[in-house]
Amino acid sequence: MKRVYARALDALRSVSRHDFVSGSDLAPSITGHSIPREETVRHILSLVPEIEPDQLVMHVGGGSGYLAAVLSGLAHRVIYLEKNPVVAEAARERFFRLGLHNVDVVVASVEEAPEPDQLCDLVLCTTFISERNALAPLLREGGHLFCLEGRAGPVPSLAMFVRQGVQLERVRTLGWVDFNRNVEQILIDQGIVDDKILAEAKTEAATQNSPLLDILRRKLNLEEIDLYRSLARQRGMTFTDADELLPDLHPGLFRRFSRTFLDLSRLIPVSQDNNKITVVTDDPDARTDQLERLTPNQTIECLLVTPTDFRRVWSALDLTAKGLGFVADHGDGTEGKPGADASKDKLLGNDPGNKHVSPYLVSVYEAILLDAVSEKASDIHIEQYGDRVRIRLRVDGDLHDLPQYQLSPREIRGVINVIKLRAELNIAEHRLPQGGRSRLQLGNIAYDLRIQTQPSLHGEHAIIRLLPQTGRAMTISELGMSPMIGARYERLLDNPAGLVLVVGPTGSGKSTTLYAGLQTLADDGRRKVITVEDPIEYSIDNIQQTRVRTEIGFGFSDAMRAFVREDPDVILVGEIRDQETALEAIRASQTGHVVLSTLHCNDAVDSLQRLYDLGVHPNSIAGELLAVIAQRLAKRICKHCRQPATPDPAIVAELFPDGPPADFRCFEGAGCNSCNGRGTQGRVAIVEYMEVDSDIRNAISSQPPIGELRWRALDAGLITMRDSALDHVIEGIIPLSELPRILPMERMAPEVRGGRRSQE
Repeated sequence: MKRVYARALDALRSVSRHDFVSGSDLAPSITGHSIPREETVRHILSLVPEIEPDQLVMHVGGGSGYLAAVLSGLAHRVIYLEKNPVVAEAARERFFRLGLHNVDVVVASVEEAPEPDQLCDLVLCTTFISERNALAPLLREGGHLFCLEGRAGPVPSLAMFVRQGVQLERVRTLGWVDFNRNVEQILIDQGIVDDKILAEAKTEAATQNSPLLDILRRKLNLEEIDLYRSLARQRGMTFTDADELLPDLHPGLFRRFSRTFLDLSRLIPVSQDNNKITVVTDDPDARTDQLERLTPNQTIECLLVTPTDFRRVWSALDLTAKGLGFVADHGDGTEGKPGADASKDKLLGNDPGNKHVSPYLVSVYEAILLDAVSEKASDIHIEQYGDRVRIRLRVDGDLHDLPQYQLSPREIRGVINVIKLRAELNIAEHRLPQGGRSRLQLGNIAYDLRIQTQPSLHGEHAIIRLLPQTGRAMTISELGMSPMIGARYERLLDNPAGLVLVVGPTGSGKSTTLYAGLQTLADDGRRKVITVEDPIEYSIDNIQQTRVRTEIGFGFSDAMRAFVREDPDVILVGEIRDQETALEAIRASQTGHVVLSTLHCNDAVDSLQRLYDLGVHPNSIAGELLAVIAQRLAKRICKHCRQPATPDPAIVAELFPDGPPADFRCFEGAGCNSCNGRGTQGRVAIVEYMEVDSDIRNAISSQPPIGELRWRALDAGLITMRDSALDHVIEGIIPLSELPRILPMERMAPEVRGGRRSQE
């Protein structure tokens, strides 16, 4: 490398690159060409001839202005040319703030660049241009143009041209210029990390033998998709996801390469088209040069995916390869031969006396689990209907098919046996339902898998619930409750004693709401909390959690009797299922404990009738009940594609029999990559909140009909689920179409309060 002359070094040292990337909203959109590394600028200055103090220099593709600022210390005057007006205006402000008054900002493309009042001595172009001759009129006779060539390659070269008449004559190639920044530099430039956090993450990554990006993403709580999409843009890579790749994978191409080589290089070949091989990686700094040497006469296109999608693609290709090998070894050759079915059943793990199962079927099961985790599914449903096998995931309350698994009935029986073995269930029992659990470890996150098998007409079905075990639960503020209800819930936890119920049907998020309260108490640390659950759904640090063991005579009521002698402040009972547990919960609240529990019923007032039915005396309910929270889960509009929507007239007519308010509005999701085109992402609790005051206590004690109890609760300030849902609709949190799903028909319209229809 040619040595950089002294004036260039001084100019380089006088400009801080940090001034051109910090404190700017443009940082995520600035690429390596727009904000080159200091080493890259030094290299460019070593390649071009020495710039004289009296010269006029133009920088094309000015970007953040860093290189133009360095050039301003060498030349008499610098023209900064940038076609993006937002980027150019930001650079203009920087030049002014730093006192660089010899830099003129011109907002234009190369083709539209105005001729300067004085022709340039030198034009330096650090962006690719299609027609370099458009720059010839801007140069004086004999002036030099330096521009990039070799756009298709990973590292372009810098070529020198000289103006001869009206044409540009190529002189020679000066050398390679690498504008690429590694991930660390990109994250610092974007302001995502600083040097201290980066150093800590590097140490942790080395200690845990984990990728640096995984450590940083966890430490900074970054969204995986957003982070990798941004990194792809910065590196000039195409970002994609597994769902686009899975239908067109090329298993034969995958089998051509060593698994060890692909794993170490973090590359997966997914398709081949004529002379181009497409590979995916989850490492933005991955190098493809070794793969290029292994595949001469082929060009390599590298796409970036998230680590989760990288594992999904690898698993799908590995699974297909094993499946093809399995069919080759045990498929057509044995069909129709005596004992063939028995032989296949043994290999597939369908023989009850055989504890060995095919690695292929284990891979199928693990691939299904990986797909479920990547989709953030709550449940997996594996079903058989005659000769048709159906695998579905429940995501945000709805079931979605996984069409990539084309399995035979015999294969799915083998997969269910794998599930049974993992959950320590009896693989010989096909006539009775069975329940169990197992664990899944993916990276640093463990999942508790609650497994249920169910005999049916055509064979056994399996249902798997996935419960992530992170050591933390969602907090009250993250539940999505209104600030008023959230504040009241937190206040309930500070009471000296009393009973708090969270009610709703199965799958309505009752446990999540209770766990949010526990997490608040765990973070506070002043109160002792004990739980008894069946099963323990989420593990929470600093909370003493106990599991019911009915097989040895340890049920909810037994735990409650023991807990009151262990000096707790708060007791959580997973569910009040019978009279004995209900009475023990009441007794615990009477002896100076806050008791939290769940009930299966439809709404807040209905919970009172449920307690009556369990044999709890009305006066005991009236004396100890603090509040009831009834809830349902509604789909949350994707924040990335939310847009105003036209209200459905049928739903509006049900909600507002007398006509909607003039300012009524609603929103919907248009569908985008973040939500896989669904328009919704995640769910939020829609809450009915009844706080028990003196009026409601009197009503409870007199045990009136449930209808009278409800209107008395309405008069006492019951916050209905309809009111909560409408607030969420107006604020753009849930779509209007969710209301008929969570509200019964009679609750869609305003309810009667004390004989009068409530005013909207």
